[in-house]
Parts: sequence; C-alpha cells; structure tokens
Amino acid sequence: MGPNGLLSLRRYGASPGSHSHDHFQILLGLSGALDLEVAGRGVRVAPGGGCVIAPGDRHDFESSRGSLCLVLDSAHPDWARCTGQRRSTKPPADALPLAHYLASALQQDRPLAQTYGPALLLEAWLDSTHSDLSTPGPTRGRTINWPALQQWAAQQWHRELTVADLAAQVHLSPSQFSARCRDDQGMGAMAWLRGLRLAQARVLRSTGMAVAEVALRTGYRSPSALTAALRRAEQHT
Repeated sequence: MGPNGLLSLRRYGASPGSHSHDHFQILLGLSGALDLEVAGRGVRVAPGGGCVIAPGDRHDFESSRGSLCLVLDSAHPDWARCTGQRRSTKPPADALPLAHYLASALQQDRPLAQTYGPALLLEAWLDSTHSDLSTPGPTRGRTINWPALQQWAAQQWHRELTVADLAAQVHLSPSQFSARCRDDQGMGAMAWLRGLRLAQARVLRSTGMAVAEVALRTGYRSPSALTAALRRAEQHT
C-alpha cells in the first residue's frame, strides 16, 4: 500500500462476509447495491453512494444481486475526519465523477490513476462542504430473518447454543446481535433462545410424547430439568 493508499475495483455477491481492517476503507458504489453493517450501523452503498470505514470497525456485508465498488484502502490519518458521526452514505459531488474516471482508468491499467487517485479522492472528500457529511447514517442494520433463525435453532437442540452461534448465523458480532434481539424481540438473546426451546418442548408434550423423549429432543439436561422449566413458565403465566 502506497503512502496515500491502494485503489481497486471489487465485485460483491450474495455470499455474506464479515471482517475488520487496521486501515481506513473507502467504498464508492458504481453499480448494484452493497448492504453493510458497520460497527452496528446499517449502510447501503448504491450507485453514487459511499462509505468511509474506520480502522477496527467490524463490517458485515452482502449484495443479494451483486455490486461493483471502487475501493480505497488507506492509512492516511486525514480520513479520520470523514468517519464517526461524519460517516457519509453519499460522497461529495466532486468525488463521483472522479470515482468513475478512476474506475475506468484502473480497468485500462493507467498507472497515474493508482499514483494520484487516492490523494485526489481524499482532497475531494475533505474540501467538500456537502451537508450529508454531518448526518449520521441509519441506526438499524439490515433485517434479521427471525423465522429462519428460529427454524435453524430448532435443529440445533442437540448442542448447547451460544449468543455467538446465533450471531454468526446472521453475520453480526455477539454484541450487535444481542442489541438487535432486545430491539426486535424485546428480550435478551439467551432469553429468546430459551423461549424457543420451551415452546418446542410444549408442542411435543401436547402430542403425548414422554417427558424423557421431549427432554432429549429439545436439549434439556434431564427430564427433571424440563419439568422444572415448564413449571416455572406456568408460574409466570
């Protein structure tokens, strides 16, 4: 990576990913739409849109129909002025034609694009007084398919599930998933999971299945543990 950074063209697909970097990453949308969750915050990078990701910010990403982005990986400290509450989902107007030119130049292997492009992008971003730079992005991330997650969990009672297991299924960190669960379901992640387990146990018991078999199928340590859980639930009903 040069002193100002490294430019590249990247295609994103439906297969989700999740990682973080020790440098800034600047994304500018060229085609399609890329959905991200950056440090717990939802961002969509569509054509004409963009995002500045700070070092260490974990970001989860996927593009259901595919997308193409101009990506700048840079350690230049001045990019810090474009992150945090100033993270933009719409780049400055001056950056958009520049991004399209740089994308075309990269495809044609023009060396000056790589040499001067990173510095020009930074200059365009910092010189702009575009009001969107002071507007926080959306606070919610992409939608969690709770029924699908519930169906997946119902097939995992043979092992002890953790918050990290649930979070991995929807490509979030455990803390992000816990926060989303409280927002969407009104309870903590483990309370939600216990509720699913108990609900399935009740359904199986209603069919006349023996307590021991129900406990085995729903992951309770013993029939007595299941009986105690059912009793506690009845007391709180």
